[in-house]
Amino acid sequence: MVKKSISKGVIKDILIVAVAVLVIWIGLQVAFGTQNPFYVVASGSMIPVLQVYDIIVIQGHEPFKEIQVGDIIVFDRPSDHNRVIVHRVESILNEDPKTVRTKGDANPTWIRGTDYPITEEEYIGKVAYIIPQVGYITEILKPPMNYIIIAIVIGIMIIKQFTGNKKDVKDIVSKETLEELSDIGKIEVDSEYSEDIKKSEITEKKIDDSDKSKENNQ
Repeated sequence: MVKKSISKGVIKDILIVAVAVLVIWIGLQVAFGTQNPFYVVASGSMIPVLQVYDIIVIQGHEPFKEIQVGDIIVFDRPSDHNRVIVHRVESILNEDPKTVRTKGDANPTWIRGTDYPITEEEYIGKVAYIIPQVGYITEILKPPMNYIIIAIVIGIMIIKQFTGNKKDVKDIVSKETLEELSDIGKIEVDSEYSEDIKKSEITEKKIDDSDKSKENNQ
């Protein structure tokens, strides 16, 4: 019975955490207007503005048509779309359709196929916030460390559930035991009271019989 309740409690906790994470993630996607609002800087092409392992927060609601020279944007590499790039807009090549060229602040020049041509199709969003060096956490959470952390969290949840159930059982037993002891005490008191009454009645009866026998003898 205890094992069953433990497993149910753990599953419930895991589901609550999973649902909470999902709700928060969907909320962030809606708020920032992009499927992934967070990126970790992986290269030094934007030093000193962006350092490796900085986390950048992307604002996808910023329309591509309003992007100007000097803005730092995130986009898919136009040559093959297999890599996400974060560079600064260097120039506007065309207004209709809008096409821009970018360049990394630390790079000596722009790179064809990486920095241009960037159109609305490649555009992901504009950098809105920079969180310095928090990206180191992603290195810590790489396998197998992420699995170890997950195992520790689940272990804590199991221990918490087990100790919680144990405490509840103790509380229930203690309460019932106290009630039973209280009832037993009342029964014992009542029994003693009844026995005292019976003893006093017998004594009084003996005294009455003795007095009557004395009167008859006289």
